[in-house]
Amino acid sequence: MPNFEHPEYPEATLLHLESMVPCRESQVSSLMSIFGERQHFSFPSIFIYGHTSSGKTYVMQTLLETLELPHVFVNCVECFTSRLLLEEILTQLQNLSSENKHGSHVPCDTFNDFVRLFKQEIITQDLQNQTVYIVLDKAEQLREMEANVLPGFLRLQEMTDRNVTVIFLSEIVWELFRPNTGCLEPFTLYFPDYSIVCRDLKELRHLAALNFTKYCEPVVRGEANERDTRRLWKNIESHLKKAMQTVYLREISSSQWERIQQDDGEPGHLKGLSAHAHVELPYYSKFLLIAAYLASYNPARTDKRFFLKHHGKIKKTNFLKKHEKTSNHLLGPKPFPLDRLLAILYSIVDNKVAPTANIFSQITSLVTLQLLTLVGHDDKLDGPKYKCTVSLDFIRAIARTVNFDIIKYLYDFL
Repeated sequence: MPNFEHPEYPEATLLHLESMVPCRESQVSSLMSIFGERQHFSFPSIFIYGHTSSGKTYVMQTLLETLELPHVFVNCVECFTSRLLLEEILTQLQNLSSENKHGSHVPCDTFNDFVRLFKQEIITQDLQNQTVYIVLDKAEQLREMEANVLPGFLRLQEMTDRNVTVIFLSEIVWELFRPNTGCLEPFTLYFPDYSIVCRDLKELRHLAALNFTKYCEPVVRGEANERDTRRLWKNIESHLKKAMQTVYLREISSSQWERIQQDDGEPGHLKGLSAHAHVELPYYSKFLLIAAYLASYNPARTDKRFFLKHHGKIKKTNFLKKHEKTSNHLLGPKPFPLDRLLAILYSIVDNKVAPTANIFSQITSLVTLQLLTLVGHDDKLDGPKYKCTVSLDFIRAIARTVNFDIIKYLYDFL
């Protein structure tokens, strides 16, 4: 019996779908529940987000194709203007008909034209009685287009009065999408990182490629055949465990990795970051932790240098006269007040962040996770103070997930 249940589709189809989407059963079940039956009106818009190589594009393509649902799949990087995007959607919509696989070019200059042409095409393709899905991959590019494009797609079902669902696939959270003027909120669905072996399929592919020669050695030496999986695995197991100590092998070249293995190097020789891949934090919690690390390891007097746009020239030699041989990282983290933490946070986050209860609750969560330590809480006059307890490798791993170069903001590395 398949894990997926749906009255619309035969058991064989659901079993095939299940075999195609390992480790994504929960997300697929949620999507199938939202989709409902073909003739049912689905949710107007769905926002799917997760890190790169977490299966968003693959799962959506596999799901829509396996269930044979009418859909349009557009990459917003390739269609980098609103006109290209709207015309590509209309062209693919024409191609849904089996009689017309090469639709003519449909000029479309504005979103109003798109709504009109979309309604006409739904009737032409005889799709009035089933849901049509528009999937916008790399949807973060929509933020660079005209201001009416994103709100228009969010309300497309309402504007066209047609059974259409727009699905956004993105690597960033919805909070960075939401227009300041307000909009119709989509249904959000998170795709977590793959965690059985590693957090990134690209890294796994790279890891497999580096170790495949070692895996084949018993076959080359004539000690086993290609079907003797137990002996092949026994040969590579210790080798692979060393590799898995640092799944971020992009930090070293393939030749360096092979040289370390030939020299019987220890995993500690590799400065990998994957030991912390199991830590999953909300978007702003990551920036809070980064801000806390900067506050702990940078002298307070250097904040002006790092976080003000027009700070003038400040020479490092002025600061080093007294402590020229002292490293802040050797001395350990220093306590900092809450207002300094928030000031740094507002400086390093691109978008304006209001000091809401959500931000303060995330600080409490970081303390609970022992990533921050609360100190001086008995001093009611000055307010609470904190220390950041994570290592440099850990914070670099966190910063990398939000594309923040933390080394540029650390005083010790100037």
